[in-house]
Amino acid sequence: MAEAKRLPAGFYRSGAGGIPVREWLRCLDKADRVLIGNDIATVEFGWPIGMPACRPMGGGLYKVRTNLPGNRTARVLFCIHDERMILLHGFIKKARQTPRAELELALDRKRNLERQT
Repeated sequence: MAEAKRLPAGFYRSGAGGIPVREWLRCLDKADRVLIGNDIATVEFGWPIGMPACRPMGGGLYKVRTNLPGNRTARVLFCIHDERMILLHGFIKKARQTPRAELELALDRKRNLERQT
């Protein structure tokens, strides 16, 4: 019997119908997408889960951490909404700290999501 997801993932949809994380993932190499997808699945099946796979960022945001080839690091920011992991924003991290602009974008999307329901 297959293990059930504890926190199934879904994509944030903008008011215009765009799906930013899916669009970002499609721009990446297949190998990168697989690694990021595996880390998202780790959170889905292992929730609640901590470091190194996942970390709270404050304000109801969490990040999925993925180490990519070539000494690159990907982050997917998400929130929990209606017992689902909603993927809000994805990016390749270039600095030690998560840039404030990336967090603000994810928080804006989280607020939009909460207003939609």
